[in-house]
Amino acid sequence: MPRTSTRLTFAVLATGAGVFSMLQSLIAPALPTVQHALHTSQSTATWVMTAYLLSASVFTPILGRVGDLIGKKRTLVAVLLAVLAGCLLAALAPSIGVLIVARVVQGIGGALFPLSFGIIRDEFAPSRVPGSISNLSAVIAAGGGVGMVAAGPIVSALDYRWLFWIPVAIVAAATLIAVRYVPESPRRTGGRVNWLGAVLLSGWLVALLLPLSQAGVWGWGSARVVGLFALSAVLFALWLTGEARSRTPLIDLRVMRLPAVWTTNLAALLFGAGMYAIWSFLPGFVQTPSAAGYGFGASVTASGLLMLPMLVAMFVSGVLSGRLEPRLGAKTLLVCGAAFGAVALAFLALWHDAQWQIAVVAGLFGFGIGLAFASMANLVVGSVPAEQTGAATGMNANIRTIGGSIGAAVTGVLVTGRLQPSGLPYESGYTHGFTLLAVLCLAAALAALLVPVRRAAGGPAGKAPRAGSGPAASRPAEPVQSLQPVEPGAPVGPAPRG
Repeated sequence: MPRTSTRLTFAVLATGAGVFSMLQSLIAPALPTVQHALHTSQSTATWVMTAYLLSASVFTPILGRVGDLIGKKRTLVAVLLAVLAGCLLAALAPSIGVLIVARVVQGIGGALFPLSFGIIRDEFAPSRVPGSISNLSAVIAAGGGVGMVAAGPIVSALDYRWLFWIPVAIVAAATLIAVRYVPESPRRTGGRVNWLGAVLLSGWLVALLLPLSQAGVWGWGSARVVGLFALSAVLFALWLTGEARSRTPLIDLRVMRLPAVWTTNLAALLFGAGMYAIWSFLPGFVQTPSAAGYGFGASVTASGLLMLPMLVAMFVSGVLSGRLEPRLGAKTLLVCGAAFGAVALAFLALWHDAQWQIAVVAGLFGFGIGLAFASMANLVVGSVPAEQTGAATGMNANIRTIGGSIGAAVTGVLVTGRLQPSGLPYESGYTHGFTLLAVLCLAAALAALLVPVRRAAGGPAGKAPRAGSGPAASRPAEPVQSLQPVEPGAPVGPAPRG
């Protein structure tokens, strides 16, 4: 197939990744409606979110690696078809059990993030890679905001099932365009999928994330929670041992130990804790009746509109970061993004008496999210071998999710630990939670300061051979130790041989 327009390729990638990101947050405001419509309990309805989280955590790094091995376009199309099937099944689900299964299938779409970053690295000119990754990161970040804003109006005007019918149409169109126009990346990684590593990775992720998401229901000291945490630690140790000894590891631990990678992942863990927790708890805060001594008694639609400044700011700052990065560097943008988040949350902990204050906080925090998302992706992509792009960016997304689960669980303990006679949380629970999240974002900014600044390897941007083309594409991959991580914005192909 002849190489096609990178603009069309980017449009397909942005559509798929944006829809998946939107599905993460789209259903959350509608959970009470789903619970009532499907005649289930609140604890069962929360599995609609938990199943999606667990599925995405498992499939994101595994299918990112599969794409590196068998071809990113082939894997991308398969993942889009899975998301399409999951949305269709969810739209038709007659019971809560079927809806939960549908959400598991939708979670496969988590692999769209690493696959998209890998395709951009393989297909776009080196000089365009950082800007394109920034723009895609802006779409991913904004997708979550679209879900929060759009859920209320869609459910009010139509029905909660349209939260899935609309993505069905969008993903179907994206899949057809991807099959016809997205080129298959020529770069492949040698080896095979380490299925034992995949099983162990899946096991410790599920054993970690499941109690984090369900501890509020099961109890932090319950046998299930403690047992699963212990199981997670054992499986994690086995996974590390197996990956270190494997000739074809699922996740190359040498890559994970690169200074620019582990420091970026540490910042992702901490910033993810603040980001996902604020997405979970800020709508609940503004929906609290003012009789509780705080809150505004906002409807689902009104609370979504208060998040609109966050959505706009996320997209604008994500796009803007692609233009700022050549001048400031991805490290600086990551530090600034996390710092914006810390300032916004500190402001929220002190001042939350008027709706305009919530809107300002949402906008400021959204600006930080856009900068942080784009810079984290560029730091990882610019620091790892091209054949490890999918696995490395998949793990970065997973680590951000793990941080989000930890942040949401701890904030949930603070918010719901003490309740008023009416059953509503005390204001102090929210303020303590927002303060903790501010500290976590500040810690993310400090972690970002540890990211090393590296000199570009090779010639000026735009003059290196296209990734996957020329003689370099047919050479065996260099060992990780011989690769020179580059500052995002520089060529990202293999390092020249000495």
